[in-house]
Amino acid sequence: MNATAKKQPDQFLKNLQMRNRTNSTLPELIAPCGINCRLCRAYIRNEKACPGCRGGDTNKSKSCVTCKIKNCEQIGKWKIEYCFDCDRFPCDRLAHLDKRYRTNYGTSAIDNLINIKKFGISWFVENENKKWTCPECGEMICMHKPQCLSCGYVWKK
Repeated sequence: MNATAKKQPDQFLKNLQMRNRTNSTLPELIAPCGINCRLCRAYIRNEKACPGCRGGDTNKSKSCVTCKIKNCEQIGKWKIEYCFDCDRFPCDRLAHLDKRYRTNYGTSAIDNLINIKKFGISWFVENENKKWTCPECGEMICMHKPQCLSCGYVWKK
């Protein structure tokens, strides 16, 4: 959980609960690795939705609970909010994740982190909302599916 979430737990939970009422990414949904949890199929599912990497472990898959990046000793030891603040950036774990997400889902954890560091989280979130909005229906696209879950528009071929 990030520093903002620790200071304002009620607001953090309130923001996460708004996911069904809003069609946009919130800063709390950007994982330490730079991946946008709002675009994950586990986050957007109707039943037992995942709260995102910065949320609790309820409704998370085993791989998300045991994620080596989220649970990285450097993040815990130094209270790092994003991986770019680590002196090991980009580490082998992040490079492996980045390659997988570039290849399979059209997004880069490393590029995301560089942009967050360079332009700030507000800029990044605003651009994520533009980038991942379906041009046909205006709903957010799931990065794990090649078509919009709302209208069927094929965004990835």
